[in-house]
Amino acid sequence: MLSSLIVAALSGCVNVLLTNPIWVVVTRMQTHTNILRKDHSNRLATPALEETVLSAIEPFSYSTGHAIQEVYDEAGFWGFWKGVFPTLIMVSNPAMQFMLYETMLKKLKKQRSLSKPDNNGVTALEIFLLGALAKLGATVVTYPLNVVKARLQAKQVATGDRRHQYKGTMDAILKMIRYEGFYGFYKGMSTKIVQSVLAAAVLFMIKEELVKGARLLLVKDGIHTVKSKLP
Repeated sequence: MLSSLIVAALSGCVNVLLTNPIWVVVTRMQTHTNILRKDHSNRLATPALEETVLSAIEPFSYSTGHAIQEVYDEAGFWGFWKGVFPTLIMVSNPAMQFMLYETMLKKLKKQRSLSKPDNNGVTALEIFLLGALAKLGATVVTYPLNVVKARLQAKQVATGDRRHQYKGTMDAILKMIRYEGFYGFYKGMSTKIVQSVLAAAVLFMIKEELVKGARLLLVKDGIHTVKSKLP
């Protein structure tokens, strides 16, 4: 298990280093329109006037090329690796999830074997719940890093609010604690939990059912082989 976790962590780190520029560009494209609306919505009286002004402000579609150019103009080549440090730490999320799941599964099987010695199996529903709890625990621990990463990768307006201008990971963490409190690290977590916890629970349930099916096939194949060799 330890060697598997180490290999998975190393491959995850390499993946982060190679794909972080893509996620920086994706984050910019996802937050671009929202930033414009936030800057101008307070000055506009009606929705119709708002749409007219936004059309004048943003006459062209904000494409991938514009996002790449914006990141480069703002922070140069290294701007594409903003938020890489918290993302590297977030590689531990699957490891935490896996260890929590295996620990709870072993305890459940042990308790089941003590109460019912002839049956220590686990149902699909129990696997679903264990997978959900494991992912929930890992998400609660690592979600603040996801928020910090998103803050670093989003566009930071030089003339904007200094509370949302970050020089690095530690600066972002300290400013969020100072101006938003610890609640700021968990903004939007409810939506993330619904998506990730459900996906992980279904994944673990399907995985265990496939393992059970494979074992049954191997047993049947073994019995058939033994019978065929009998005189």
